[in-house]
Amino acid sequence: MARPALRLALTTTRELETPHGPARAHLRPVDSARGWVVLGHGAGGGVESPDLLGAARAAGEARLSVALVEQPYRVAGRRSPAPAAQLDAAWIAVVEQLELDGPLIVGGRSSGARVACRTAGETGAAAVLCLAFPLHPPGKPEKSRLAELDSVTVPTLVVQGENDPFGTPPPGPNRTVKRIPGSHSLRSAAAVSAPVSEWLERLGW
Repeated sequence: MARPALRLALTTTRELETPHGPARAHLRPVDSARGWVVLGHGAGGGVESPDLLGAARAAGEARLSVALVEQPYRVAGRRSPAPAAQLDAAWIAVVEQLELDGPLIVGGRSSGARVACRTAGETGAAAVLCLAFPLHPPGKPEKSRLAELDSVTVPTLVVQGENDPFGTPPPGPNRTVKRIPGSHSLRSAAAVSAPVSEWLERLGW
């Protein structure tokens, strides 16, 4: 039987003030949650991209509540992302205000993954989940962003498309890299959900 189309019910929406304008958090709590997964979107996309929904489904099935966070520039209706320092400051402000119980996994897709890596220490993350981490601009491997991943000291999962023009990070001491069919967009929610589920189970929370 074909798997039904994935829909993520955004049960509660909160607007939260940040140093760079209001952000928006879509909360999907589960009963008897073991912790939270907080995910950010890519530079030009929103919180309903297939890979974010696939990760959110895996988290819910693992009894982890989910928060999908819209950065202030998206809430304001802009498509062009804010500078990195503004993204980081807004993200930290959102996580602090949510006051989440239990262990915290932070992450996101592409730009959102970079934000989560850069701020993992300040948000008190117990693990980091990166979807389509943009290792370098297409065709410019010399402009590597691997240092952002290497700065993370907690368990990290990177789910990367096999044909991602932004490159594929290498595994590391605390970093698992799972390549799946696709490019940078990771359009298959099911293909993302499977490795995320396996990784969450290995965390043993």
